[in-house]
Amino acid sequence: MDDATVEAVGAVSEALEWVERARGHLYSFHQLIGRADLLLGDACDKLREAGHPQVAERLETEVLGRNVIHGRWTFQIVEDFDDNYWSVFRDHEKQVRDELQRGVRHVYEAEMKERRRTHGRPGHEKRP
Repeated sequence: MDDATVEAVGAVSEALEWVERARGHLYSFHQLIGRADLLLGDACDKLREAGHPQVAERLETEVLGRNVIHGRWTFQIVEDFDDNYWSVFRDHEKQVRDELQRGVRHVYEAEMKERRRTHGRPGHEKRP
């Protein structure tokens, strides 16, 4: 296959890699907010035990379990992202590879590895 096609398909795959990274950050956001909510619940218990039931009640009523975006907890944001963007992008990236590279992944990188490795040297093997 020609170099321009390899480069173009590689660019599509690279874009997906950035989406994968963003998805990881979205999962981090999901886990961080979930942990914060659990910690706030513990803090409310401590406030109540320390004699501040009104403060605990206010936090529990106004913040604990609150939606982070209108109508949504973080798991719903993750699910919407996965269903409406990430999975669609992944399917299209695979379709591009299937159509233009016979489904082979990382052709650009494999060609770069072959150009840059020192043949015959330990640590520069073509394959494991």
